[in-house]
Amino acid sequence: MISFLGLCVQNLIRCIKYLFSGQARFSTIISQAAAISYDSLPISLMIVFIASLVMTIQVAKSFAMSGADTYIGGSIAIVMIREIAPGFVALAIGARAGTAISAEIANMQVTSQVEALKTLKVDPVGYYFTPRILAGFFTVPMVVLLAEFVGIVGGMFVAQGTIDLHPARYINSVWAWLSIRDVYISLFKAMVFGGLITLVCATQGYTTTGGAKQVGDSTTRASILSTIYMLVADFLINLVFYIF
Repeated sequence: MISFLGLCVQNLIRCIKYLFSGQARFSTIISQAAAISYDSLPISLMIVFIASLVMTIQVAKSFAMSGADTYIGGSIAIVMIREIAPGFVALAIGARAGTAISAEIANMQVTSQVEALKTLKVDPVGYYFTPRILAGFFTVPMVVLLAEFVGIVGGMFVAQGTIDLHPARYINSVWAWLSIRDVYISLFKAMVFGGLITLVCATQGYTTTGGAKQVGDSTTRASILSTIYMLVADFLINLVFYIF
């Protein structure tokens, strides 16, 4: 995994050089943004919404029994924005779009399309990776922002339906507990996760050799690696911003 991480860093440097050379096309970035984030929007929002419902059910009754029902909205908002929304959205996008990126590039690799691109004196890493990394870096935070809103609103409806908590008390608790710093950190996480997932999955696909079986194996490995690296990055970001 360490050597693979080094390869990811090398590919990232090549992408930065390709970007500043002015060869990246805006239309390609937009199409990749649609494939990565827009197409993953329904499943991402659904996962976060259901997670919010389950979490609210778990805490609402306990908070109400202890007389702390006014803290339900703030608790849900903090957990949703700091961890649930960016983490679950990243996992959903990695499982859907990340594996598709890996399979696409792996198929190009085993069918010699990458070698054909090299004969045209075009850097295949920059050509294939840069639009996908930029699309993930800039659009995953938008999905996370929507998911946070959906999760908080979902928690409000569950709290009202289970313990009859008035929406005004729920929202007041959210405003009292939530800080703009939490939102900034959440969006920063989303940017890191979006860029990391696309980079890892693209790199895994690019290193594929063999045939159809190896393409499938590479896709599975891309899903596992992107999840591991995303969780490690999540731990490090939390360590920096909430501990130190």
